[in-house]
Amino acid sequence: MEKSLVDYFNEGGGFMWPILFCQVVGLAICIERFITLSRSGVNTRKFLVKIKQALDEGGVQRAVEVSANQRGSVASIFHAGLLRAHKGVDQVEKAIVNAGAIEMAFLERGMIWIAFFIAVAPMLGFTGTVQGMIQSFEAIAKANDISPTIVATGISVALLTTLFGLIVAMILQFFHNYFTAKINRLVVDMEETSAELVDAIVELEHR
Repeated sequence: MEKSLVDYFNEGGGFMWPILFCQVVGLAICIERFITLSRSGVNTRKFLVKIKQALDEGGVQRAVEVSANQRGSVASIFHAGLLRAHKGVDQVEKAIVNAGAIEMAFLERGMIWIAFFIAVAPMLGFTGTVQGMIQSFEAIAKANDISPTIVATGISVALLTTLFGLIVAMILQFFHNYFTAKINRLVVDMEETSAELVDAIVELEHR
């Protein structure tokens, strides 16, 4: 009779529960990060064109309104910089840097916990396996028999926690790498477009 995933889980012992906890909480954070990062992204080139048009047509005030109505990290940084435009380019750059630091913290929130679960899940698995091996050898000692059945069954059960721990780590590692790449792209976009925004404000001042 084929064993189900639940059967394997139950055979794995007590360490399967903290591994499951790592998986559930880790995936919950991944879902939240996916939604947040999707909302933070914006077509930066299009948005930059809109901001430049707003600066040409209605000046800084119009650009502030456009950035306030746009969702995303780049829009938040632009908004912070444009609000300081009347104080000079230096203040704009400072505002952009400060807003960028806040946005970075917002984008990376929760990533440390995903990394934590990636590290902990296999360790829990290995610990469960060691405990299982100890129990297997105790069973062999009690039976006073080193039959292949006793050894194979005990070891296969002991290795289940390592298997599940590694699977959890691999799933979370995939999402961690995906989010890291997405955050890096957003950061590059923020840096490039922020520099262009400063140039546009300088141009506006010299007209």
